[in-house]
Amino acid sequence: MSDPSCGQPLGIFGGTFDPIHFGHLRLAEEATEALDLAGIRWIPAGRPALRRPPMASARDRLAMVGLATSDNLRFEVDSCEVDTDAPSYSVSTLERLRRDDHCGPLRPLVLLVGADAFAGLADWYRWEALFELAHVAVAHRPGFPIQPERLPPLLAECLRDRLCAQPELLASSPSGRIVVFAMTPLAISATHIRDLLARHRSVRYLLPESVIGHIRRENLYLEC
Repeated sequence: MSDPSCGQPLGIFGGTFDPIHFGHLRLAEEATEALDLAGIRWIPAGRPALRRPPMASARDRLAMVGLATSDNLRFEVDSCEVDTDAPSYSVSTLERLRRDDHCGPLRPLVLLVGADAFAGLADWYRWEALFELAHVAVAHRPGFPIQPERLPPLLAECLRDRLCAQPELLASSPSGRIVVFAMTPLAISATHIRDLLARHRSVRYLLPESVIGHIRRENLYLEC
């Protein structure tokens, strides 16, 4: 799927996935269709740099992402962030993917983020360098488009300069554009799932049964 000679863009979806749930999966599925992506490379963070440590271990979160995505041929899982002790930064991940032994410098890459994460992008490590390495696709709720006037000034200017209304243009360059797409709103959060599990409540229909099975076998999230 991720042949670097292919011009079809590859989606990059990083996160703690603590645990992965149907909101994550639906975002990836709808991004693939809306942006005509070759597929999605899921990259669980080993040690997130800008947020509190995940409750589940990196290995458990990697296993859960693998279970949740195993039946979709357009999804693949990248374990490199889990295999290192270094903090996980999106810009460092993309720099690794740009190496010749990964995706290479010419493959169009599309970093997937939600609207809330995009609003805080200016706080990310070396955030402006992200656009030298990938396009950025922002998922928002239908009827609630991204509003530049509500963003930090530097990010608002970046959005105005880089916004692309034609997703098909992502394939014409390796990086540099911002696209937005509306996704089905699913009010599911990993925080809520962890709280339910800690209280021994049902999480059925919030995340895949295979992931629930792993959580039960490994006794994860019993305390929040």
